[in-house]
Amino acid sequence: MVRSLYLYSRYITSIALSHYRRVLLTDLGRFFRKGSRIMPEQGYSKAEREAALSAAVQWLITASEKMQDDGMGSFHLARGWSSSYPETTGYLVPTLLEYARHTGVSDASEVALKAARWLLLIQKASGGWQGGRVGENRPEIVFNTGQVIRGMLSAYDWTGEPKFLDSAVRAGDWLAEVQHPDGYWKAHALMNEPRVYDAFVDFPLLQLFRQTRNVRYKEAAERNIHWIIEQKQHSNGWFEDCDNTVRHNDRPILHTLAYTIDGLLDCGLYLQDESVVRSALLPAERLRDMFLAHRFLYGRYDGSWNGSEYSILTGCAQMSLLWMKAWEYGNDGSYREAALKMADKLILLQQIGGHGDINTRGGLPGSYPIWGKYEPFAFPNWATKFFADALMRLLARDS
Repeated sequence: MVRSLYLYSRYITSIALSHYRRVLLTDLGRFFRKGSRIMPEQGYSKAEREAALSAAVQWLITASEKMQDDGMGSFHLARGWSSSYPETTGYLVPTLLEYARHTGVSDASEVALKAARWLLLIQKASGGWQGGRVGENRPEIVFNTGQVIRGMLSAYDWTGEPKFLDSAVRAGDWLAEVQHPDGYWKAHALMNEPRVYDAFVDFPLLQLFRQTRNVRYKEAAERNIHWIIEQKQHSNGWFEDCDNTVRHNDRPILHTLAYTIDGLLDCGLYLQDESVVRSALLPAERLRDMFLAHRFLYGRYDGSWNGSEYSILTGCAQMSLLWMKAWEYGNDGSYREAALKMADKLILLQQIGGHGDINTRGGLPGSYPIWGKYEPFAFPNWATKFFADALMRLLARDS
């Protein structure tokens, strides 16, 4: 607690003495005027959503240009740019390639392919990719490796170059090898603890199966899915062992809850397994109804779906995206309503970056308000990634 207060006071002092004080003061003003329920007065037009998407992608390109390598980092109002983060760089590759595919913006595809080639260079001999950021020299981690597989397969689809598929196969083999026979990952997991958000690893394994027809990857994904649903999901849809900490595992963050839900939904849809889809839709519906009733989502939820802490915008963007998928699956208009309203709320919150400069303009903060506990005073690249994914999905359905 003392250390947290010290860090917050140091950050606030540093920001107040910089030109980023406008970002902090603007967020401070709007939070105390509007609170957590802040929403635009009316929905944004298609053109406004396209402009928000363009600004988000340009920020992601900046997040690459600011690095000393070809990966992507995040920006902190007091500390500046971080070093590259292999995990999030991995799943940013498909985001940028998808944007380039629909818009023809070559800068996005060039950044994505440079990032994919850089990830090839830093792949471990085991086939996995490190945890944390470059320079921290951490060992390979299951979750991070799964996200880089997404990037490798997207780069392979775009270029046809076998080296990307070969890299994904090495990673998939490693994931299958280190999986516990009961279906979870503990060895090489973050904190060496089994976590259900590895559902977000299962879909890249299924994508790898689809590409190679090697049933080993499909079986590994299915083992993990069954462990999650049969051992860790409560009857109300909530998941045990879902937080990325030990201390707060009784009330996981929305970000990791969304990873779990989205992973199960994608897997259920691919496998055409209605029971898996239903397991994903149960918490998705619960969160949808809370958002539509209260116009915001908390940062954490306990086993009775009681919320706490400020909103985590990464998780909010993930929910908008997966609500769109749920609407496409079942044609329930309330999912579309929630997805649109959440996306428009995030567009409004994205505008805070315009009070800074190229380092913030177009990016999405980690929390609202910006001093919330999750990535405080920062613009994590993965928040903007899921925001861009949600907007692209919405715009594709509206066109």
